[in-house]
Amino acid sequence: MKSVSVLRFKIPPYLKQGDTIGITSPASYMLVEDIQPSINVMESWGFKVEIWKSVGQKDFTLGGTDTERAADFQTMFYDPDIKAIMCTRRGYGVVRMIEQLSFRKFKRHPKWIIGFSDITMLHTHINSRFAIATLHSKMCNSFPSEWTKATPIKIETILSIRQTLSGEPVKYSALASPGNRFGKVEGVLIGGNLSLIETAAGTSFDLNTDSKILFLEDTQEQLYSIDRMLWNLKRTGKLDRLKGLIVGGFKAKVETSGNEFGKTVYDLVNEKELKYPVCFDFPVGHQVNNYPLKCGAQHILTVDQNGGSLVSI
Repeated sequence: MKSVSVLRFKIPPYLKQGDTIGITSPASYMLVEDIQPSINVMESWGFKVEIWKSVGQKDFTLGGTDTERAADFQTMFYDPDIKAIMCTRRGYGVVRMIEQLSFRKFKRHPKWIIGFSDITMLHTHINSRFAIATLHSKMCNSFPSEWTKATPIKIETILSIRQTLSGEPVKYSALASPGNRFGKVEGVLIGGNLSLIETAAGTSFDLNTDSKILFLEDTQEQLYSIDRMLWNLKRTGKLDRLKGLIVGGFKAKVETSGNEFGKTVYDLVNEKELKYPVCFDFPVGHQVNNYPLKCGAQHILTVDQNGGSLVSI
């Protein structure tokens, strides 16, 4: 069987007016009333929205038991009327139930899986095992409760979800950074949360990075933990054969006085002696300027003195 690194990725059908987006909670729980703002906005885009059983369920911090969350997701896989699956929020839980999922019908009839953070586990599994594109994106909990009071950048990132799901061309830019490494490359974009990518290493959910453009982000990790995880990627070969690297938001924990690690994220990446374009401070991650990225789609990454740009082609 061919490695997915040389297979052409399958792009799920883009959404059109009247298509249905299903909402589920495969990780942490979220109340039905808290997702209403996202429903209002997506319906204003001309999509139908269906709330599934796991939304409103609660098993301590999780959106129901592992079995309940898996069953909810599985039913959405099988429902031909659901054209995209949006997760309610990040947190924790996908790693506990992903092995209960069957992707047999999903492989034949793929649909967009939407989310980030803990949802990275679904992205890595679907991208590497089945060569199907997914959408690394904000979720229901990121939609503003009052649209008229939302900041321009929050509105822009939310509207870009509709643009991406509808198949409209998108281009994202990053300001110039002192750590950037210049160059222009074309390749399939993959990535997500660094902690989850490291967690998947050596498992059936491992990410295949060969000849890809990799993007990484994380939050609330100590700088030494970020360094450890990057060395793991380096030593397992995941940084060796990349086309390019995109470094998104990294909100490291505040270090206590006298116990500083003494390095920045720029240092931690660049001391790995990478030989391809590297773009820092890209608008993706646990931050307001978190734009949707199509994992598995072909992109052009350009890094020069003006900053970085990423174009889906």
